[in-house]
Amino acid sequence: MQQKPSPASAQLEFFTVPSPCIGVCQSGPRGYCVGCFRSRDERLYWLKTDDATRRQIINACHRRKKAWLRKKNEINEPAPSTPQQGDLFNDE
Repeated sequence: MQQKPSPASAQLEFFTVPSPCIGVCQSGPRGYCVGCFRSRDERLYWLKTDDATRRQIINACHRRKKAWLRKKNEINEPAPSTPQQGDLFNDE
């Protein structure tokens, strides 16, 4: 059984897939661009790839960005505070 493409994906196939570059071309610690989350090869060969491959790259970029945001939020959230045990020998 084949699924019908959603209107958004059908529209994507009608137009060429634009580059996800936002002009922040710097490699992060894992080798992905910190602006668009593409790998070096994905950036280098973007103009030589077909639209289906470009869509796969963009999907991978979205997954990488989500993972990065999730990890960033975990780091920024304070650790849950542990209740402090009362002092048994405190005279107060």
